[in-house]
Amino acid sequence: MSFSDGFTSLLPTLLALAAFAVALYLVSHVMKSLPVSVAYPIWAGGGTAGVALLGMLALHEKAVLWKTSGVVMVVAGIVLLNMGATGHGV
Repeated sequence: MSFSDGFTSLLPTLLALAAFAVALYLVSHVMKSLPVSVAYPIWAGGGTAGVALLGMLALHEKAVLWKTSGVVMVVAGIVLLNMGATGHGV
C-alpha cells in the first residue's frame, strides 16, 4: 500500500486491492475446515508477521531485536494455535 501513494497510483492500488480480495477469499475457504477461533488469529497474525518480514526484506526496514522477536513470537503463537486445533497439543 505504501507504493500506492494514498491509493492515488492506479497499478499499486489495484494490486493491493487484489491482494486483499485473495486474502479474504482464502480465509473464508479455510474457515470451512478450521474453527473461527483458530482461523482468524492465524490469518491476522500471519499477515502481521508477513508484512513485518516483507518490510524488513523487501523495503529494507531495520530488523531490530524487538521487531524480530515480535515476529518470532507471532509465528510461535500461530504454530501453537494450529497444534491445538489439530489435537497435537498437550
